[in-house]
Amino acid sequence: MYELVVIGAGPAGMTAVVYAARKRLNTLLISYDLGGQPLITAGVENYMGYQFIEGPELIQKFEEQVRQSPSDVKTEIGQRVESVSRINRGFEVRTDKGETYQAKAVIFATGKRPRQLNVPGEKELAGKGVTYCVICDGPLFAGEKVAVIGGGNSALEAAGDMIKIAEHVYLISLTSLTGDQILIDKITKADNLTMFLEHEVLEINGEDRVEGIKIRDLKSKQEKKFDVGGVLIEIGLVPNSGAMKGVTTLNSLGEIEVNCANETGVPGLFAAGDVTTVPEKQIIVAAGEGAKAALQANRYLQRLE
Repeated sequence: MYELVVIGAGPAGMTAVVYAARKRLNTLLISYDLGGQPLITAGVENYMGYQFIEGPELIQKFEEQVRQSPSDVKTEIGQRVESVSRINRGFEVRTDKGETYQAKAVIFATGKRPRQLNVPGEKELAGKGVTYCVICDGPLFAGEKVAVIGGGNSALEAAGDMIKIAEHVYLISLTSLTGDQILIDKITKADNLTMFLEHEVLEINGEDRVEGIKIRDLKSKQEKKFDVGGVLIEIGLVPNSGAMKGVTTLNSLGEIEVNCANETGVPGLFAAGDVTTVPEKQIIVAAGEGAKAALQANRYLQRLE
């Protein structure tokens, strides 16, 4: 039985592992992937110590620090946790690979995943012009017309990237723009940008790849169709909290409810980062929450002795 299992290897999970290692806790890190959302973040300008750093580069530095942790830390990357349950004197964690692990305490830090539009054509054309990762796939649409869906910071950043490489960018949002003003100012002067605010996407068209998109004005109900070679969806995120359903309390958004000490309603079960109810989903906030969770888990384990 491990003293601590950390589930998730984004900024919160990896920071938790580093802090757990400093406390010499016998720790296991389990995650489907290594990095989380920063892997699809083009540029980070608000992480202290770096005026600018690309998301994947920042994660590489996180990973290096985890790798340099003492041998008390074991890693299992490539497994998705399906359930966490209480057992005598701890918890049992089951993965999609059929593996089970036991620990006296658990930190759940699985982050969030991109939200889908759920419109006709989206699922069928995913990976064929429909993408949720501009940093990954944006260059594939060089010289083409594309649609960016969303009105928040991630959509504005995506539009800012695409106006540099696409022939034309259509920014489509259900609401007025809700992102930071500095990002709005960066894109609104572009000659190759057209905004459709308070419009909804009705369908994405194409046979073997994206060929067009159909939208509707929420006020006038007028429908519009235009040709695009790519649809870049940036409409927010969904918590990866499925394994916590029925285990502890989730809010209406599916986020894990925690207090200021990262405690859930289950003793010994902690949560950190974007998967929780903590406000402001930022890399620096997630990292700080991961550190707090590890320190609180250490205190919990000391009380068990």
